[in-house]
Amino acid sequence: MGIVLKQSFKNTVVTFIGFGFGAINTLFLYTNILESKYYGLVTFILATGAILMPFMASGAHNGLVKYYSTQTDASKNGFLTLILLSPLLVILPLVVILWLAHEPIGNFLSVKNALVKDYLWYLFLVGFAMAYFEVFYAWSKVHLKSVYGNFLKEVFGRICVSVLLVLLYVDLISLNFFLKGIVGIYLLRTLLMNLYAFSLYKPTFDFKFPREAKTIIGYGLLMVVGGSVALILLEIDKFMINQFKTLENVAYYGVAGYIATSIIVPARAMNQITYPMTANYLNSGNLFELENLYKKTSLTAFIASGILFVLIILNIGDLYLMLPEEYRGGLVIIALIGMAKVLDSLMGNINAILYYSQFYKWILVLGACFATVTILLNLWLIPVYGIEGAALASFVSILLFNLSKLIFVKQKFGFLPFSRATFKVFATLLLLLALFYSLQFPFHPLINIVLKSALITAMYLGILFRFDISEDVTGVLSKWLKRREE
Repeated sequence: MGIVLKQSFKNTVVTFIGFGFGAINTLFLYTNILESKYYGLVTFILATGAILMPFMASGAHNGLVKYYSTQTDASKNGFLTLILLSPLLVILPLVVILWLAHEPIGNFLSVKNALVKDYLWYLFLVGFAMAYFEVFYAWSKVHLKSVYGNFLKEVFGRICVSVLLVLLYVDLISLNFFLKGIVGIYLLRTLLMNLYAFSLYKPTFDFKFPREAKTIIGYGLLMVVGGSVALILLEIDKFMINQFKTLENVAYYGVAGYIATSIIVPARAMNQITYPMTANYLNSGNLFELENLYKKTSLTAFIASGILFVLIILNIGDLYLMLPEEYRGGLVIIALIGMAKVLDSLMGNINAILYYSQFYKWILVLGACFATVTILLNLWLIPVYGIEGAALASFVSILLFNLSKLIFVKQKFGFLPFSRATFKVFATLLLLLALFYSLQFPFHPLINIVLKSALITAMYLGILFRFDISEDVTGVLSKWLKRREE
């Protein structure tokens, strides 16, 4: 776990810096500078681009991670050329479809919000940029270099958005320029990722593809389903709110969802390095190390996501006091999405185990079923309960999907990610919720949040260290305490 901890720590720091800028943008700049309908439009554009991404990538990034370690020096250039070209199998037909059917597609998406119709190409360009970004990001991951890509993904874009929002606020740019700038940021981010990937290994374009080219492409196209399932579970709620409610509701939901999404940050940072390691263990048949990685990623991610959930729930009242009034009131949304993110973290690297094993076809079928369930739940619950119904649909779908994956891995590989330490962490989190639920300081909301968070975190780390619940956490704290003593 040395390289995992080292790069995961760096990725976590980078991701939290990005989250900090994202929080400033989401909670303060967007909410005070943009009208809620335009903030909703931006949220819709980015969510739809994210849904399009796996289709446009054609699973090339998944194929790169799974098959890179099996390539010889002679086949490597042909393999990478194949990876770079395969997304065009989907992107080019999509261009033709959007060009020819622009009007009916626009009418469908603008049933409730006419504003959306004018920005269809924005959706396409953001999806295109996200797709090739993931390909080049996977390129760096297989070389176990994930920090720079994580910086571009989590920090760079958000800093650029902050700059655009400030420029819009002081009237140096127009709203139209701002929206185009959002698209430009994603395209620039992809270009920078491309340059870095090629600095690690610049391929010579070779159209002599590997003998297993059909298998690689087939796997990638099947992984479109897998990637689509993940994105549907994450983003379809924002897309479908647009079909039933005004864009303002997309903005309100986006703010609450962003607060809850911070819970998954540590797991996301860890996955950047554990995914290629998982693929290597599977390719080499090293199930002992695979199980060890599975359990450690689950526990470490649960420790981090659990305390974030507790901090958010216990501080949400003070946080809402700092937001415009129309953005308050998303506690149910935060609680439901937050619990879903904790469940995702608790699964560790389970997605990598499933997607990079010989059982990926079965899990794709299962995922497609749950994606359908998610859409049906949204169709039912959003008209009845509004944006809270969207959150409930996401929670139920993610809960059932994770449970099914857990059972599947247990049956096929014979191991679970849980241990006694998992239940000790769970009990500790419940204890913290009970002890600090009624604690409220009389100061400014920001000071209250800092004070309460410091107390809760200190007690949490103290319990983890005192009872040696996690080897990795205890090791990090021991090194830190030793340095302090010196």
